[in-house]
Amino acid sequence: MPVEQLFDLSLDIDAHTGSMAASDERAIGGVTSGEIGLGETVTWRARHFGVPITMTSRITAQDRPTSFVDEQVRGPFRRFRHQHLFEATPGGSRMRDVVEFSAPFGPIGRVVERLVLARYLRRLIEQRNAFLADTGRSPKS
Repeated sequence: MPVEQLFDLSLDIDAHTGSMAASDERAIGGVTSGEIGLGETVTWRARHFGVPITMTSRITAQDRPTSFVDEQVRGPFRRFRHQHLFEATPGGSRMRDVVEFSAPFGPIGRVVERLVLARYLRRLIEQRNAFLADTGRSPKS
């Protein structure tokens, strides 16, 4: 899909909710549907590892259609920053994610980051991106 379409779809709360259906992720505060923009927040509630999680993120940087950043302002991580990068290609577009995070609980949290969280987050982002790509290929209704 064109890079502008992929960029906009990546900021769409409803598309994100669809991509995270397996974890029952839903927006419960801030921007809860449609496109989120610079400076706006969304609070998500989901179930990961069988545990209910609530996390509020803010769009802290945005340069349409090449990049945006969301960062946790409240939630389970000590720090969570997700940079979304977009590039036009001859066949459509390419999306790259750079995620920086750290778990709470000091040394125990660092072990959990390496053994569990890094792989789990990678799989969630791959799942989200596959959903977005499929959504972009689907005919518009």
